[in-house]
Amino acid sequence: MVTFVVVMILLGLVAGAVARVVLPGPDPIGIVGTIVVGIIGSFVGGFLGYVLFNKDLGEGALQPSGIVGSIIGAILVLLIWRNVGGHSNSRSRGRSRRYARR
Repeated sequence: MVTFVVVMILLGLVAGAVARVVLPGPDPIGIVGTIVVGIIGSFVGGFLGYVLFNKDLGEGALQPSGIVGSIIGAILVLLIWRNVGGHSNSRSRGRSRRYARR
């Protein structure tokens, strides 16, 4: 069980880092946020792989196609993160500009 958690953290770090390299931009989430994006992306990629190709865990949990699916899922999660979470950052920046003019 500990090995599984360590593998998920490492796979999440790799998938999240690749997603952030593919989609560069100002994401102030740090390394922990990158790992979380990668782990969630791994679940999203695994779910999409199961739905589209009808593959399951009995065929092996760690495969090259699963790693690619994790990266694709992390990219999707990062895009959703930016679209949903980006609104609060723009509001706070707008307030600071307003006060800076006075």
